[in-house]
Amino acid sequence: LEILVTILNMNDNSPEFKQTNLTKVVPEDTKVNATIVARGDLSASDADLDIIFYELTTVSGTEGYFAIKGVNNPEIYLQKALDYAKLNLTTLVLYARDRPVGSTDSTNTATATINILIEQADTKSPWFQPCNYINADKSICISSPYTGRVNISEMSTEPLILEPGPIYAIDPDYTLNEKIVYSIVGGNADDVFSVDADTGNLTMNKAVTSPDSYLLQVMATQVNNIQKYSIASVQIQVINKSDNAPYFETKIYNGTVFVGLAPRSFVFQAGDPSSPLMITAVDDDFPNV
Repeated sequence: LEILVTILNMNDNSPEFKQTNLTKVVPEDTKVNATIVARGDLSASDADLDIIFYELTTVSGTEGYFAIKGVNNPEIYLQKALDYAKLNLTTLVLYARDRPVGSTDSTNTATATINILIEQADTKSPWFQPCNYINADKSICISSPYTGRVNISEMSTEPLILEPGPIYAIDPDYTLNEKIVYSIVGGNADDVFSVDADTGNLTMNKAVTSPDSYLLQVMATQVNNIQKYSIASVQIQVINKSDNAPYFETKIYNGTVFVGLAPRSFVFQAGDPSSPLMITAVDDDFPNV
């Protein structure tokens, strides 16, 4: 008697990944649609020879950056441009199932964890300090012009004092912190001023002979990439030297107020309730003012 026996394959094996925990370093300036983890590094096998179905998930708040090529293709690619200030690391979980998502059949599942570390790239130009952020993610910082003053016909031997502070710029790609050098690229008539390339200190080469103000353009440039630069304005006012301090015309002022006066009402001179009290100062450097 010849008996034919057919062995039915049971779904009794789970898919298996070659690696269940991977770490990938991804540069911040990686192009959209670039492959992050190759298919060969993520494909799972199944001893039951079932078709494998994949699903990729990520931690809350970092969705949308990474995706897989298809339900049967686990290759991970970048689908949204990276910004180190917004995202510098995330964890992805890749599921491998031997039945489609939503299937009512018994399903076996395997998981692999992919740790993504974002490496900051040289994407931003120098920021002059101090500066104010103009957006919530602090990716843009705008500085105010620098201002200073010099005395006419005098040459200062010390670095000029500027407001709101000395000329100084930083590399906002702070993990790189590239070296920055400074130069004057405009407004320096007759080469009156010079800037220290390393420190940004502004000094004088000669005395100013004209009362006209200067509007300098100072450039901060990354040493490793001259295309990464910023320009700040420095307004230098030329003034007459002040030899005398201002002083009040009298040491004591006496005034009179009345009960019940509304706020912002005048204070009157004592003994003369019809004349508002005036406090004045004079400066001998400006006798006609």
